[in-house]
Amino acid sequence: MSSIINTQVPEFSVQAFHNGEFKTVTRDDLNGQWSVFFFYPADFTFVCPTELGDLADKYQELKDLGVEVYSVSTDTHFTHKAWHDSSPTIGKITYPMLADPTGALSRAFGVYIEDEGLAYRGSFVVDPDGLIKIAEVQDNAVGRNADELVRKVKASQFVANNDGEVCPANWQPGKETLKPGLDLVGKI
Repeated sequence: MSSIINTQVPEFSVQAFHNGEFKTVTRDDLNGQWSVFFFYPADFTFVCPTELGDLADKYQELKDLGVEVYSVSTDTHFTHKAWHDSSPTIGKITYPMLADPTGALSRAFGVYIEDEGLAYRGSFVVDPDGLIKIAEVQDNAVGRNADELVRKVKASQFVANNDGEVCPANWQPGKETLKPGLDLVGKI
């Protein structure tokens, strides 16, 4: 299994439900901005709305960081609209909900479950050049934490803007970073 870290997001064109409308989202929409791709198994399920609602609560904070969020499942954009219109939790979503009924985008990110036609829970942070900087995939029985995703976005942005510095575990903006070098070997 090869890693997709620092690889380019492939060309894609999918339908989305976003702010009451259907629209097409392509690779070009990522240019020049940070992006989060948030794959989940299916609409009208159990863990998924808790995650998407949690992410909706953090959406403005991510937007303030210059990040666009794209949730993705193998459902159609019509199903996304129906779910948005019927669920109070999903109804608060204002980020684009991408439709991947062919599984092409899910396959490109390595989260497609061939024998189920669904995606694993995958979180991907993409830099303004379209390079994947964070890739996390987990079993569908375990929900994710939007606070931790936001922290990782902030850390990714920090290291992108501060050459030679890295962020230790649990790093938060304003906290101490590390400058790798021989003087740190065996001292941490």
